[in-house]
Amino acid sequence: MKTALYFLSLIFLVSCGTTVNKEEQQEDLPRIAIAGIAIESSTFSPAQTHKEAFHARRGDEVYSYYNFLSPDSINRKRAEYFPSLRGHAIPGGIVTREAYESLLNETLERLKENLPYDGLFLDIHGAMSVVGLEDPEGDFIVRIREVIGYETLISTSMDLHGNVSPRLAENSDLITCYRLAPHEDATESRKRALTNLLDRLESGKGKPAYKAWISVPILLPGEKTSTRIEPGKSLYAKVAPVANKEGIVDAAIWVGYAWADEKRNHAVVMVTGDDKEKVIENAEALAQSFWEVRNDFVFVAPVAPLEECLNMAIASEKQPFIISDMGDNPTAGGAGDVTWTLNEILSRNEFKTEEGPNLIYASIPGPDLVAKAIEVGVGGQVSGVAGAAIDNRFSPPIELKGEVMAIKHGDRYAENEVVVKVGSVSVIVTKKRKPYHHESDFTNLNLKPRGADIVVVKIGYLVPGLYNMRADWIMAQTPGGVDQDLERLGYKNINRPMFPLDKDMADPDLTAQLIPLSGSKK
Repeated sequence: MKTALYFLSLIFLVSCGTTVNKEEQQEDLPRIAIAGIAIESSTFSPAQTHKEAFHARRGDEVYSYYNFLSPDSINRKRAEYFPSLRGHAIPGGIVTREAYESLLNETLERLKENLPYDGLFLDIHGAMSVVGLEDPEGDFIVRIREVIGYETLISTSMDLHGNVSPRLAENSDLITCYRLAPHEDATESRKRALTNLLDRLESGKGKPAYKAWISVPILLPGEKTSTRIEPGKSLYAKVAPVANKEGIVDAAIWVGYAWADEKRNHAVVMVTGDDKEKVIENAEALAQSFWEVRNDFVFVAPVAPLEECLNMAIASEKQPFIISDMGDNPTAGGAGDVTWTLNEILSRNEFKTEEGPNLIYASIPGPDLVAKAIEVGVGGQVSGVAGAAIDNRFSPPIELKGEVMAIKHGDRYAENEVVVKVGSVSVIVTKKRKPYHHESDFTNLNLKPRGADIVVVKIGYLVPGLYNMRADWIMAQTPGGVDQDLERLGYKNINRPMFPLDKDMADPDLTAQLIPLSGSKK
């Protein structure tokens, strides 16, 4: 009996001790806030982006965006998290000042609720443009610092097509970006940014002692800097080995965003770490590697005028033959409603009857036409105009008349989608613009893209869902807010000289600039 009581007492004491240890462990966990506003916005498009386009997640809703922060994940258990607001809009036009200030102020108010923090995971894109505001991400992080202070470590995660101003670099203690284009490593990169933050807090090392920043005067579109092909493939392959060196925390190369006209729009290399010599030396090596291959960048696929692309597609026996309608690409910031390409397609005799080549066009916004199609239903005849409500510089609204083949409600971006068959062309018309990335985007509308002769998509380089589906592919040089012919965009504010706009420019000074630690000037 005494033995049993002894063991029961021992179990009770151990369980109490375990409970206390768990409570102490909870108290010792770092307090991490999460915030971010992300968009890629063209200043060469007449479109504007409003608040609702960001589909903001708030509080615990933010977790749904990060699978590496699921309840049973290791990183979730390493800290106590305080998600504030995370908004992510598909690329588009310049953000209205009202939308930016509203999202920013809500973020700040939510951050104030749970002060203080040991760290902040700042998840942004880096290519947001805002009406009347230079360097929005720089402004965003400075105003966050005014709330959370400078003792809090900020780890910034970015798209490699973002821009890193000295102000953003200074106020970020840790900073990284994607290493693949297309961005198949987006989740991995965000996880790395958070893991670096947790590691520095748990180890007590805090802010890395050195941040080397180098402006590389190159401004190229993503369609020429894809890591699927050389030289981007080999250039970006050098980043991870640098980041893995002793004394270095992370390394990154930003291509920058080509369709905005601000001084911060250019390539950047950054390396952070505690070993000054290694940080500087490796940053300069990466920057020099980038500059040395500047003339080798080419489009990731063949490029031709639209007429030539259509001729090739019609003659091809490969299904599907995908044509990228690049100039109005909504995944790069185009308005998404330029009708020029669709007008050209429908004017060709080959597509005027149902017996012509089976072509799927994705897509054109036309809310009035969508409403009419919903009213008549599948199988009904519909007539109306679509497109060019925002960007009519190249072609007016297009009149579509045909049979309604499919209707879908409830899409996160498009809201409502319909398919209108005009001749042999299946035109996807949306209430609001939407990029088409995946095979399911088509099959959900009862379309069979793999069996189509031609698929024309408003996109630049093909994302994996389209790339894996293609039988052949060409990129059409078409007009729009993200025109691939950078020389005709008319830059006025970027730094000059800039390659390739100034092809014969002298070699630049690629000496690393050491960025002050956050708060060191205060």
